[in-house]
Amino acid sequence: MQQENMVPVTILTGFLGAGKTTLLNRILKEDHGHRIAVIENEFGEVGVDNEIIEQAEEQIVEMNNGCICCTVRGDLIRILGSLKEKRDAKTMKFDRVIIETTGMADPGPVAQTFFTDEEIGDYYLLDSIITLVDAKHAGKQLDEFTEAQQQVGFADRILMSKTDLVSADEVKKLSERIRVMNPRAPIKPVHFGEAPLAEVLDLRGFNLNAVLEIDPQFLTDIQHEHHDEVDSFVFKSDKPFNNDKLEQFLSGMVQVYGPDLLRYKGVLWMKGNPRRVVFQGVHMMMGGDLGKPWSKTEKKESIMVFIGKSLPKDLFIAGLEQCLA
Repeated sequence: MQQENMVPVTILTGFLGAGKTTLLNRILKEDHGHRIAVIENEFGEVGVDNEIIEQAEEQIVEMNNGCICCTVRGDLIRILGSLKEKRDAKTMKFDRVIIETTGMADPGPVAQTFFTDEEIGDYYLLDSIITLVDAKHAGKQLDEFTEAQQQVGFADRILMSKTDLVSADEVKKLSERIRVMNPRAPIKPVHFGEAPLAEVLDLRGFNLNAVLEIDPQFLTDIQHEHHDEVDSFVFKSDKPFNNDKLEQFLSGMVQVYGPDLLRYKGVLWMKGNPRRVVFQGVHMMMGGDLGKPWSKTEKKESIMVFIGKSLPKDLFIAGLEQCLA
């Protein structure tokens, strides 16, 4: 299916109390003119308003504003497949999907669904992973839960709620800490889950051709106060890569460190290739694509970002240096 005809999917993650349910209830009830199927990936905990959802095994409820609410216990592939059938048969109309990963720590397996199942991957386009962070409690949550750190590491965009309950200095400190963990996700403040839908939909954060946005401050903010398990590093070079060497090195690293690699992404200058190569991955799944040609005037360089748990940064950097032509 052509990309423009695919159904975009947003994965919404974040800790308890960060405002996911508020945001979802708003999407399900507000008159915003979008037809959205909201999938609550409920692993035995109560999410969206109970009056909306009876505690059945699996339910699909059509809301007054044309949105659809689905609760899933168990298999996400099955519910995405059944929504696809209903949409193809024209018994149900929706233009996009939002999946909430309640209580499921790591958004990785949800993201991987779109790469591992061919039918799902051909029909749905993974748009982005959005993480809601509660400014008042996030510091403590990041200290105590690796899951909290993973959710930050996976994000294409971070929505920070409850910033009105803490001082500007606390917001700044938390933003700096998050930036070290994930330099590629812009951080936007939101109030009580009232994120404008434009901050949530069509971000194309997972698109291979999307610009690799790395917070420029990240490269200068090197003082780390926190030794978070989830960390990130950037590799830059103005020499081209040797294609075979790089492919061999990366696939070896992914085999060994895949489970700890949350997200990685890069725009690469390959020797002998007139076009840039864009690559990215989640855990063990890695994909590459040709980007636009290098123009005569631009400075050719490669830039890669790796986000993961306790990664051997020196090993990666030394290995990447070895792959330069």
